Amino acid sequence: MQDFQNSPEFKNILVLNCGSSSLKYEVYKMPHRQSLGKGLIERIGEKFGKLIQNAPKGDIIVEQPIPSHGIAMELMAKALTDPDNGIIKNLDEIAGVGHRVVHGGEKYASSVIIDDDVIKAVEENIELAPLHNPPNLVGIMEAKKFFPGLKQVGVFDTAFHQTMPPSAYLYGIPREFYDKYRIRRYGFHGTSHRYVSARAMELLKRFPENTNVITCHLGNGASVTAIEAGKSIDTSMGFTPLEGVMMGTRSGDIDPAIIPFLEERGYSSKEVLNILNKKSGLLGLSGISNDLRDIEKAAEEGNQRAIESLDVYAVKVRKYIAAYCADLVRVDAIIFTGGIGQHGYKMRERICHRLEHIGIVMDYEANRHNKSSEGPVSMRYSPTTILVIPTNEELQIAMDVFQLIFQFPETPRRRSGDVFI
Repeated sequence: MQDFQNSPEFKNILVLNCGSSSLKYEVYKMPHRQSLGKGLIERIGEKFGKLIQNAPKGDIIVEQPIPSHGIAMELMAKALTDPDNGIIKNLDEIAGVGHRVVHGGEKYASSVIIDDDVIKAVEENIELAPLHNPPNLVGIMEAKKFFPGLKQVGVFDTAFHQTMPPSAYLYGIPREFYDKYRIRRYGFHGTSHRYVSARAMELLKRFPENTNVITCHLGNGASVTAIEAGKSIDTSMGFTPLEGVMMGTRSGDIDPAIIPFLEERGYSSKEVLNILNKKSGLLGLSGISNDLRDIEKAAEEGNQRAIESLDVYAVKVRKYIAAYCADLVRVDAIIFTGGIGQHGYKMRERICHRLEHIGIVMDYEANRHNKSSEGPVSMRYSPTTILVIPTNEELQIAMDVFQLIFQFPETPRRRSGDVFI
């Protein structure tokens, strides 16, 4: 491998997001924060797989059986270095690899260079994220084979929320469930919340130490986070990504007694969990779609279920914003991001309506003109600035990799009880 550690030149960082049947990748030129190209490999393990790579030189599309993530990694390497439409000339141009990992449990409060202890932690947290941590781990192990000796970094979705106090992460259930089974609020979307809150500091020309913000990551999955002095102090998702605001297909908060009530009427616990995760939310309530655009179109045509679904969604998000306003005492900015948060300008209006009395005053004309781009959508006199900021989790991962490997920051923090060391 080329010695990039002592090179004064830019560094190419490869960002990987390995799912159960997919592999997303993107290459960033750092510290320029420039995306050189990205790709998606789908249907891994199925009869027919597909790779799509987008780069300035041209797109690459490959359709063939992809029986394993190892084969997917080989296809990625070929596409990356394709002589005509590749992103880089050879794999030696990759200076570091960053991995999105869903669950780091309580051990890590920041991104970390991957070693045996990190791999063990990912394995230990499989029981907390059985659908995500196993493929994340596969991605790490396969990347280690392709890039032997190259430093790799784990970026955990849960890490940003490890600054929450016990009053935010403990549930009102017997303490032994936390002590024995680690049942607590973990929160997710941490990389997105961290990225947009940091970007807000740049836009507002403020320092995080004296700024409080509420970030609303609203997409098919959705979560709201209270950030005080740059640290997460509460978030809407909990032990799993099912808790919190209503989402595309997830129910969000419900009375837990609904579950045994349905079981008594013939539904198994597995069926109920599947319904709450995949058949509820906007999809279940409207009976139309989990896509906000479809529901808004139906609402405009007078569909009552669509109208009610939009109202429920807005109220659920608004309640979390209001609750976090009370907890933060002062809120300097509300940030909307994610597919709905960035593009759903009508939903932003629904959410912010009736928040004026606590100092959140939207400029509805500016909001309608600024349907998707970055910038403020609040009145100039609003005590709280309302911002639309497109998220970029891949860039945040690349920034973490660059900082950890080449800028020698502080040692990543690990938890010891409620103390960071």
